[in-house]
Amino acid sequence: MSSLLPLFPLDLVLFPGTPLPLHIFEPRYREMIGECLAQKRPFGVLRAKDEGVAEIGCTAEIVTVTKKYEDGRMDIVTQGVERFEVMEVNQERAFLQGEVVYLHDEPGRATAEDVARAVKLHNEILALAGAEQQKPSEEEIAQLSFHIAGSMPLDLDFKQNLLGMKSEPERLQAVITYFETILPNLRRTVHVRRKAGGNGHAS
Repeated sequence: MSSLLPLFPLDLVLFPGTPLPLHIFEPRYREMIGECLAQKRPFGVLRAKDEGVAEIGCTAEIVTVTKKYEDGRMDIVTQGVERFEVMEVNQERAFLQGEVVYLHDEPGRATAEDVARAVKLHNEILALAGAEQQKPSEEEIAQLSFHIAGSMPLDLDFKQNLLGMKSEPERLQAVITYFETILPNLRRTVHVRRKAGGNGHAS
């Protein structure tokens, strides 16, 4: 089995623990996913950029194939597992492969105060968006930064920076700061929408 990791550049940032449904249609990626399924191995998701691909990505494990089409296309559900850094890109195949090193967090957990603050801010954003508020599980709290940032359509540059940080306390601080920065605008937008929606309907 090749020690090279098959790479799938996409216009997104995948985090460990985050689900990612994909529609596989390009012949080179049908070939790649077919091999990953046959060998029960993951592939790497990297953010595609104008000047190439990001250096840090996350492996994706194929959880299930939800649909296979007659022409070879397929719908799959994957989940982010492990972060990696690409040391060298290999272009010998139709799809990219990479020599990678896996990234591990420095020891240390976020404080209970930071966890509570991040959850509170996350839930306020969900409430403003009309989504159901969530209570993270014990497992999710260990990597809370990835759990809450992965569930939201945040700025991709911010997500990419978060992926490269090697400390959960540092990541959670970054998420809290980011949420505190975007919340005033979100509150204003929702307030204006509600006001506009109410015009002409109030008795």
